[in-house]
Amino acid sequence: MNQFEKRAAMALASIFSLRMLGLFMIYPVFTFYSKQLTGSTPVLVGLALGAYGLTQALLQIPLGFASDRFGRKHIIAGGLVILAIGSVVAALSTSIYGVIFGRILQGSGAVGSTILALNADLTREETRTKAMAMIGISIGLAFAVAMVVGPLISGWVGVPGIFWFTALLSLLGLFVLYGATPEPKAARSHRDAEAVPALFKRVLSNGELLRLDFAIFILHTILTASFIVLPRLLHNVGGVHEDYQWVVYLPVLAVSVAAMLPVIIVAEAKRQMKPVFVGSIAALLVSQIILTFYHASLVELIVMMVVFFTAFNVMEATLPSLISKVAPADAKGTALGVYSSAQFFGIFVGGAVGGWAYSMGGYSGVFGFCALAALVWLFVAATMPKPRFARTYMVHVGDVNDDEARRLAGEIEAIEGVFEAVVVPDDGVAYIKYDGKVVDTEAFTPFGTQHAAAAS
Repeated sequence: MNQFEKRAAMALASIFSLRMLGLFMIYPVFTFYSKQLTGSTPVLVGLALGAYGLTQALLQIPLGFASDRFGRKHIIAGGLVILAIGSVVAALSTSIYGVIFGRILQGSGAVGSTILALNADLTREETRTKAMAMIGISIGLAFAVAMVVGPLISGWVGVPGIFWFTALLSLLGLFVLYGATPEPKAARSHRDAEAVPALFKRVLSNGELLRLDFAIFILHTILTASFIVLPRLLHNVGGVHEDYQWVVYLPVLAVSVAAMLPVIIVAEAKRQMKPVFVGSIAALLVSQIILTFYHASLVELIVMMVVFFTAFNVMEATLPSLISKVAPADAKGTALGVYSSAQFFGIFVGGAVGGWAYSMGGYSGVFGFCALAALVWLFVAATMPKPRFARTYMVHVGDVNDDEARRLAGEIEAIEGVFEAVVVPDDGVAYIKYDGKVVDTEAFTPFGTQHAAAAS
């Protein structure tokens, strides 16, 4: 990556993480604050926690399409303003219904796909994956920081203060957008980074991709449902005051990240993705079963939280990688768009059903629901085929017609180690899926150079 691309990726990663930090911070503290809200019930508390996921799921792909027409930065700025407005509404609300409305507004600023599209506008094909990885890492860090900072801010200025802080972060995101993010030369469609309407049918009929969409849906359903009861358990059973629960979350997350790293190395470097994937689901299932029947001590809670978050972190890291491996070469952006929508819909369902499960069965009701969801997921995952270890690479080939595109794709596919090659004349790009242990990207360079030179 050159300096221009590094600057662009860092700025966009900052905007993404600022958004998500504010949305995540209420997870560990909202159940306590909800007791002060008029009309609060377990079901409505769950809805308030997950409501933003519904509007995120429904709007992020349409807003990505809108950015093609109205401009990336305009759509991102509008989304940040809506997030700020929703945060202010939630901060000023004294009823659970007002907070739910505020959370729905927060989710309406669904500009994640637009940020990725702008990232694609600002990076070359061969460096784009690195830039997207920087954004992905920033989201994971935002979640970890939110688990620690949320209780700290709540203890200082209360949960309304968290909503005000979220609004401030949104405005800070506007500053980064217009003060630090470079201007793209032009906005165009990028099949590796954004959804393409013509490819939805292809993606939604792919059983392997649907299996992975189901996986991220269940993972975030379980995560959101868990936060309806985990803070209460830490307080009521573990004796940890709500303002000091960060003392638990910090070491738990640190240990889980440390435990995750060797597992990811085994999955990728040793090509043991399916055993790691299925094993992580099994670990998550075991943690939920144990918590369903036994949650009487702080030590037990902490141990099960470490198991849960280790499995969660492994999944968060491996699922996007699996999407990239499984998706057709020219449909990665569309596959990731559907995947992300499934993730946010899981957040909504986890809050709604988790709240209902708590009203029906208390702690055991929620963990029992999570265990059942994990069990279904385990059966679905156990039947998945072993994923091929394909990497994706893009080469700018310049202006080619349909016949030249087909010939070029055939030449690339003839290289040993290449699984698939698609050349899209409208994009002037060859999308290649290959085995990195068999062929190096150097083998693709002549195709780009040759056709770029011919076009000039």
